[in-house]
Amino acid sequence: MATDSGKKLFVGPRFRRIRQQLGLSQTQIAEGLGISPSYINLIERNQRPVTAQILLRLAETYDLDLRDLATADEDRFFAELNEIFSDPLFRQIDLPKQELRDLAELCPGVTHSLQRLYAAYTEARRGETMAAAQFADREEGARFEANPIERVRDLIEANRNYFPELEQAAESLRDELNAPAEGLYAALATRLREKHSIVTRIMPVDVMRETLRRFDRHRRQLLISELVDGPGRAFQLAFQIGLAECGSSFETIINRAGPLDDTPRRLYRITLANYFAAAAMMSYQQFHTAAESLSYDVHVLAQRFNAGFEQVCHRLTTLQRPNARGVPFFLLRVDNAGNVSKRFSSGTFPFSKFGGTCPLWNVHSTFDTPDRLLKQVIELPDGVRFFSIAQMVRRPVAPHPQPQPRFAIGLGCEIRHASRLIYASGMDLEKAEGTPIGVNCRLCERENCSQRAEPPITRTLILDENTRRVSSFSFSNAREL
Repeated sequence: MATDSGKKLFVGPRFRRIRQQLGLSQTQIAEGLGISPSYINLIERNQRPVTAQILLRLAETYDLDLRDLATADEDRFFAELNEIFSDPLFRQIDLPKQELRDLAELCPGVTHSLQRLYAAYTEARRGETMAAAQFADREEGARFEANPIERVRDLIEANRNYFPELEQAAESLRDELNAPAEGLYAALATRLREKHSIVTRIMPVDVMRETLRRFDRHRRQLLISELVDGPGRAFQLAFQIGLAECGSSFETIINRAGPLDDTPRRLYRITLANYFAAAAMMSYQQFHTAAESLSYDVHVLAQRFNAGFEQVCHRLTTLQRPNARGVPFFLLRVDNAGNVSKRFSSGTFPFSKFGGTCPLWNVHSTFDTPDRLLKQVIELPDGVRFFSIAQMVRRPVAPHPQPQPRFAIGLGCEIRHASRLIYASGMDLEKAEGTPIGVNCRLCERENCSQRAEPPITRTLILDENTRRVSSFSFSNAREL
């Protein structure tokens, strides 16, 4: 991020986020930068600008990329606030967009609080959980977690889906194992047996039934179903090693999140163990170098690292190491009913927190073309364009007559990064026509969409028994207030 000595740069909340991610107090970072703690306090409260000299010293002292001070988080926070305040609950409030953007930039903590409050309200209103009853019956002083899954997703996004402590631990493990990708499973099994006295056993499906992995603490056995494929087996062993060897790192990261109830705390720990497992299978430096040299060819990367398509796509969203960054990807996993079971973003794609996805996005079409990788340029209503690829995956197989689990994986980035991808080779990205999509039907105000499932909550529904339009819903052009 370029600046000059004559330009005042106010980046207080972003500066505070970086300091907290480094695990430093205001006094400690002030000593590192050679300025007073009181000046740091003023910077973080946006009462003093950050000079070019301080920025350069920050980058040199802590090996940071100045793009960490870019507006990706604020763009995401703004999109989430815009979604919340589009609800009819706020129709009487004429809230300018600029005020929402100011709130997203200056008060990210307030933004998080509003998200959690709105999530609790939405769940109670829709009757999806017993949130309202839990809130009414809670003990004096107890905290209320509206949705632990969303809470952990927020924590992942707050860290930009990158955890340096776990990356370092995973690289150290691979260095000690000194095993190629095809020999990783055997090396991990040996590590578990020799260092932790845990024996790995592949078990028949009639013994494991619906369980894919189970750790028997008393017998010190890690049991894995025969239904799990090779990459999945290596992942499960790495997951178990993460639990056994990275407990202190997990606790450090979890404690940085502040007070958490038991459920989100456990879920966060499992998520971090999953992160470590992927990092152990695809060690950062080797994977980043291979991804760049192969122009992010997912299938070749999967072959080289003996990993699955989804595993590689997920790993690509974590390449956020300062001075060794990859393309800032976003990832989505959906089933054929449109339910979103996984979403990650190291970029600025505005995922909806309170609804599904747009059916015009061809990630949904992969179920009709299971053996093909689809690519698409998509364009949001604000004109921002993205490039995405999508493919259906099967994981893991299920015994007959159970239905075979199928998911669609969508991986994408802003159009300005697409030239780095092999999938965009030969395309004129500047002239490529983008498919107009919305975040979801509730928030999309595009007219005459034949795929619309419901009218936008920001417009008044128009009913006319004498007219049938392309869309099942007609609505006014005027935004409701």
